[in-house]
Amino acid sequence: MAALLAPPPPKAKPISFSAPHRHKNIPVEAHFPAIIREHQESVYGAKNIRKTLNFLNYGFKGKIGDGKSKMPIVSAASIPSPECGNDSKFGGIFLSDVVVKRRRSVYWGRKWNSLDVATVGVVLAMHLLCLFAPFAFNWGALWVAVGLYIITGLLGITLSFHRHLSHRSFKIPRWLEYFFAYCGVQALQGNPIDWVSTHRYHHQFCDSEKDPHSPIDGFWFSHMSWLFDTNSIVERCGKPNNVGDLEKQPFYKFLQSTYVFHPIALGALLYALGGFPYIVWGMGVRIVWVYHITWLVNSACHVWGKQAWNTGDLSRNNWWVAVLAFGEGWHNNHHAFEYSARHGLEWWQIDMTWFVIRFLEAIGLAIDVKLPNSAQRQRMTFSN
Repeated sequence: MAALLAPPPPKAKPISFSAPHRHKNIPVEAHFPAIIREHQESVYGAKNIRKTLNFLNYGFKGKIGDGKSKMPIVSAASIPSPECGNDSKFGGIFLSDVVVKRRRSVYWGRKWNSLDVATVGVVLAMHLLCLFAPFAFNWGALWVAVGLYIITGLLGITLSFHRHLSHRSFKIPRWLEYFFAYCGVQALQGNPIDWVSTHRYHHQFCDSEKDPHSPIDGFWFSHMSWLFDTNSIVERCGKPNNVGDLEKQPFYKFLQSTYVFHPIALGALLYALGGFPYIVWGMGVRIVWVYHITWLVNSACHVWGKQAWNTGDLSRNNWWVAVLAFGEGWHNNHHAFEYSARHGLEWWQIDMTWFVIRFLEAIGLAIDVKLPNSAQRQRMTFSN
């Protein structure tokens, strides 16, 4: 997900493309632009494009038997790329069928910029702060950490940054939208513009060479190492020009330009209220906890779990990540229906973020709540 400390991206005008007719000697990929004006259309279109490319170039096989969805035999990780060919010397990932096609050198053999160093510094500092947790424990500090975990993790990251700002799964009043977005800023995962841009690129190029964080580059790269190479996303995807809906709002531009000061202000407030224990638990422990449950969606949910839908990528439904990450672990469901406000589509798939959205809808604060209908579900089954 978004880099922790990110500079304002250069302003780029959206470019409009029209898909040309296919010619015999032109690769399929040449007919589909990487930049699409509206995010929801681009994500939905890219998903179908990716499935079409996989079918046209490599074919797709599936098992249909008892009516239950099966894992695809061919997945994004098993498709050879021009860089890697059929080389699988990097092997697989523990207890997973995912094949690592290349390992990107993040820590050695490249030039680090000041933003890379700052990002590593912040992540390392938060982890080191956790070492004081046993010695700075009190019940007040623990409950502050739990409360901020819900406020910044559920309301901020999963509800605001992800389902609302990234995918526009529902609509809420502007004042409430800004409040939830500010909660996300306090998770110390980046400002909304950069977080959303990276996430939209993830869906557009999921588990391909252009994906900002895919396990085909290695498990730890998808989990956290990608954060420390801030030029990687620009090199793969280009400059962020997929967040025009946020960039035109002064509030999000303000958060982007002043991002680093807001967590500092929260830390000062916690210190005033409870001293060093509140800093250790309310900032260090809570931030690291939310870091890793967010990162597990990028890593574990593309490595371990089951696929219920034919998404053409490596996304999996993982129940234990869903429990930790307020329903985000039903990741294959999400990749199948990216616009859906509900990720836990079955009655037994616990989705705390959906429960909050449903409550907001019940009291009239959330409208236009998007869910997949039966026809949309049918189109995403392996039997289709």
